[in-house]
Amino acid sequence: MKFYDLKKITAQHAEEYKAAAARVIDSGWFLQGREVAQFEKDYAQYVGTKHCVAVANGLDALRLIIRAYKERGDFHDGDEIIVPANTYIASILAISDNNLVPVLVEPTWEHLEIDTSRIEQAVTPRTRAVMIVHLYGRNAYDDRLGDVCKRYDLKIIEDCAQAQGCYWQGKRVGALGDAAGHSFYPGKNIGAFGDAGAVTTDDEELASIICALANYGSQKKYVFKYQGLNSRMSELDAAVLDVKLKYLDEDNKKRQRLAAYYYEHISNPLITLPKRLPDENNVYHQFPIFCEKRDDLQSYLASKDIETLIHYPIPPHMQECYISSSQLPVSQLSAPTCWLARARTLNSQLISPLGGVRGGLPITERIANEELSIPMNQIITAEEAKEIVEAINSYKKGE
Repeated sequence: MKFYDLKKITAQHAEEYKAAAARVIDSGWFLQGREVAQFEKDYAQYVGTKHCVAVANGLDALRLIIRAYKERGDFHDGDEIIVPANTYIASILAISDNNLVPVLVEPTWEHLEIDTSRIEQAVTPRTRAVMIVHLYGRNAYDDRLGDVCKRYDLKIIEDCAQAQGCYWQGKRVGALGDAAGHSFYPGKNIGAFGDAGAVTTDDEELASIICALANYGSQKKYVFKYQGLNSRMSELDAAVLDVKLKYLDEDNKKRQRLAAYYYEHISNPLITLPKRLPDENNVYHQFPIFCEKRDDLQSYLASKDIETLIHYPIPPHMQECYISSSQLPVSQLSAPTCWLARARTLNSQLISPLGGVRGGLPITERIANEELSIPMNQIITAEEAKEIVEAINSYKKGE
């Protein structure tokens, strides 16, 4: 059983995708045309924001948000952005790539999202924003976060790469903060036929700057206000995404029904499940389970022809790209990496510079060591779900 059978998922609406592709081909217009404009309009309406800017991928969406704040004067080199320690590296790269300082805060073990009770302790005079990551499709926002950001005048940047369609108190993620980055990588709940992404925001000026930055820094042809980059969504991807958008809520409901079955039937005492959230707060991009003998469990499930994946085996603070920089003397480190070696840790159990030292982020490291994602998508049948659960429940340590 494949973890994610993209071929079968695509086959569900293949004729509509072919019609959308034919429309683009017949138009003879492949960038910055009607399809992108229509998807931007439709996705902004879906999320509940005034603006959507289509870009090339999810990482660029986050990078461009931060860059736009810098261009406007809200952020400056060396400023800090609080970010969860357990996330895909793109969240961290978007900050360090902009010459800002990621400040890592642990998640809670129960919810797997950033521990909002610890955020205020991480705030310093250089803090400018909190980036929350709706990891696995689970909402990461709460009133405590909103209150801290309001009191300290901090921007809220959402990483919505895994949570398209998720709600918090009747409002969709992507519309909860000041700006949000979205990924439409093919394996997402709504995925393009290649890399694609978007920014959603109610801030008209910010959206205008991002639009220019993504187009080489140009707001008018051959006139460049900013030193931008090339980050544009293709007409084909926009057309395909507009088709998929029609089915996103129903697909998410199918994921939620599958998750309910998992929660109600997985009963192996060797397996831990994250705390179950109300359906509106989780669109189940992944369904993570946890086991002290994770690798052994993965091998066992593979022997049963059940494919699983690990999200993510090496946390960002232990990745070589950051560890290598931290070995230099502080005097030799550039602005984006000087934070790697500095000693400021309000609590070694709370915040750690990315230095690769074990023990500073124990919850994040436990997640990395024990997490295993089991099949989760909208085409898994009841019979397949039963087979997955029976295999998990039959696992015994060392088998």
